[in-house]
Formats: sequence, C-alpha cells, structure tokens
Amino acid sequence: MLDKDLLSILACPETHQGLSEAPQATLLKLNAGIAGGGVSNCGGDPVEAAVEAGLVREDGQILYPIRDGIPILLTDEGIPL
Repeated sequence: MLDKDLLSILACPETHQGLSEAPQATLLKLNAGIAGGGVSNCGGDPVEAAVEAGLVREDGQILYPIRDGIPILLTDEGIPL
C-alpha cells in the first residue's frame, strides 16, 4: 500500500490523469489474462509475471504495475485493461 501523500501527487505519464490503487478484482482479472498468455504492455512486450499491485488511471484504461513497492510509471510499462 502506497503512502496517501505520495499517491496524491502521482499521475499518468501520458495523460496526467490521477491514479488510484488497483482493486483486488482488477488484479485477479488481469492475472488470469497473464496466466493465459494474452496480455501485452503498451510497449508491445508480453507481460509474463503476475502483477501483485498496481495503479489504475482515472479512466480505468491503463494499469501501472508496482514492483517491490515502487510504482513503474513508464508509458511503455502501462498495461491496458
């Protein structure tokens, strides 16, 4: 879980929309797709590892993974939902 103050200043690097922590249901659905081999990130690379946590853009279209407690806010690393 990210610090609330940190979360309040983070934004999507592409659209500058706000971000919120991904709900468990979103992560479960995403990880089911990853397990089936059908998920690629915005850079076109296949996502092979399960996502344990992430930040979802306000419009709900992109998830940015959190790895080892660090939000990966790179446009190519975003995962379309």
